[in-house]
Amino acid sequence: MNYNEFIKFYPDFPIKGVNFVDIIPFLQDKKLFRHLTDDLAAMCDAPNVAAPEARGFLFAAPMLYAQTHVENVIPLRKKGKLPFAEGDLVQVEIMKEYGPDHVYFRRSDLAASKPVGDTIEITFFDDILATGGTSLGLAKGLNAQTVTIDGKPYKVKVKDFVFLVEIDDLPGRSRLEGIAPVKSLIHVTEG
Repeated sequence: MNYNEFIKFYPDFPIKGVNFVDIIPFLQDKKLFRHLTDDLAAMCDAPNVAAPEARGFLFAAPMLYAQTHVENVIPLRKKGKLPFAEGDLVQVEIMKEYGPDHVYFRRSDLAASKPVGDTIEITFFDDILATGGTSLGLAKGLNAQTVTIDGKPYKVKVKDFVFLVEIDDLPGRSRLEGIAPVKSLIHVTEG
């Protein structure tokens, strides 16, 4: 299926010089969304998918219904969006195209993951790969974690990156490939 024909572009949004890739049309057709979700889930190599809000959530959560091995979604949220117990919340600084920001995840959400051997393997999923700042920061933050499940420690490892759309003429892929393989369903260019 040619998914590219459903994407819309909005120049200079949210700030001048940034071209916004609109993926909302995928949510406007049930059959299209089902195919897209199945294709994305099939690209994930790990049973646990970490996804930042908000658009990452829209596509990651339905992967739990796909006929693949995806079993858990780990939310990566903005400040003030995750309730947490003392010592549970991890803050990660990221660099977006238009400036620095912080994203958070809970160690308890990592501990709810399905281990593979002695590792919590994670597919990092997001809607758009542009400069890679969000993905890079969060992958490093996730890879720095060790969680205990039933008294046994498990190292967290980002096994792969999966994106709905990759902007090929931006440096995102080259920034991430040193951490894990990068896969994208749709490829576009800025020009």
